[in-house]
Amino acid sequence: MPKTTATPAPKARKAAPTKSKPTQDLIAARAYAIYLERGCTPGDPMQDWLRAEQELAALPKKSGSKSKVITIAA
Repeated sequence: MPKTTATPAPKARKAAPTKSKPTQDLIAARAYAIYLERGCTPGDPMQDWLRAEQELAALPKKSGSKSKVITIAA
């Protein structure tokens, strides 16, 4: 009877980064900021929401790498 060799399980790959949509809380906060920037004057809340959603979707995502902080003592 021939020997069978066990093949190791393939290593799990990290999922490719996907574009994540901004949360409703983030969109609402930005839409409110747009309203405040307008001077709290009446406007179209739907347009504020859509603008906020578009702005947040266009923001570059933070990378997973951490930056180094260098402190220089005087």
